[in-house]
Amino acid sequence: MSTFDHTPDRSNQWSFKWQKYAGKDILPCWVADTEFRCAPPILDALHALTEHGVMGYTLPAQHQPANDAIVRWLRDKHDWAIESDWIVWTPGVVPAFNVAIKAYCEDGDKVLVQTPNYPPLLAAPALNNTQRVDIPTVLQDGRWTLDLDALEKEAADPRCKLMILCNPMNPVGSVMTQQEVDAIAAICEQHNVKLCSDEIHCDLILNEQVKHIPAGRVAALQDRSITLMAASKTFNVAGLGTSFAIIPDASLRRKFTQAAAGIVPWANIMGLEATRAAFTEGDEWLAEQIAYLRENRDYLVSRINDIDGLSVVSADATFLAWIDGSGLGVTDVQQWCESKGIGPSPGKDFGAPQFFRINFGCSRAMLTEILDRLSK
Repeated sequence: MSTFDHTPDRSNQWSFKWQKYAGKDILPCWVADTEFRCAPPILDALHALTEHGVMGYTLPAQHQPANDAIVRWLRDKHDWAIESDWIVWTPGVVPAFNVAIKAYCEDGDKVLVQTPNYPPLLAAPALNNTQRVDIPTVLQDGRWTLDLDALEKEAADPRCKLMILCNPMNPVGSVMTQQEVDAIAAICEQHNVKLCSDEIHCDLILNEQVKHIPAGRVAALQDRSITLMAASKTFNVAGLGTSFAIIPDASLRRKFTQAAAGIVPWANIMGLEATRAAFTEGDEWLAEQIAYLRENRDYLVSRINDIDGLSVVSADATFLAWIDGSGLGVTDVQQWCESKGIGPSPGKDFGAPQFFRINFGCSRAMLTEILDRLSK
């Protein structure tokens, strides 16, 4: 039996995911955190911190072990040699891409966003007095990919100053190929568009035939990119509110930190320690989790595609499945799911009301229960 078969009961832990359906016979499978206990090195690090007992100010840039851990992780996992001063710590990628809009756009400017996308990313342009321009994701040869023709057309508008990319894509689960990343880079370069790439799922690659390409590692993007990453999704520490941006260009980095100044708090000491432990001692645990998630994904795809009215494409990455319910012939796909006793993320929140997103980052037993309920 796998470590990942043993999942703690979160129903009384004030979990965001579990509170939504509290008191109802509906299994929550929506918010993108997993049901897994953290890797033991992370729990040991947090225990040592609480045993020490002092929780005072810690400036993230001065937490050398955490910064060194990021440098090591990106070198070993993503073949990306970065300088530690390229790291800008943030309390989450959502604040980070909102800061990016403030830093690089003026009121009324346009921000390119791929769709469907997760709700906070879709909301960010309007929150910062800019216009969102949707670039659709299309299904080609059984794989979701960005509509590059639409991107080329929209990026040509001089009011387009920034593109926010999600790679690996949430919710569709695709990992951008070298060809796709190069095409995006060429378009951004040609039209002087900066790229903010949300890569929070980049360490959860399930397809052994693909490899993640960090935006900032691409030569054409190095001076115009903000690459957002975190240990949060990979190691289930999202509640610790800690992430980081890699910004190689000093001018872009300065504008980013200025836009955040006085508003965005420091990443906290618990999150810094968790990141350090994850990125120095978490390799083995992560390998086991990926193997488990891969089996969960394959099981889900097999079961979902056997249900009349539903279809799903196998995701390259993430622990999320983007399920097409357009064949059900119902007016409200989310209501149909909830009537079956499961609570996925509503597709309408992502810009695609006929779809829903299931989080399969859970025990095989819980996933089986979710799929059994859907099959009835």
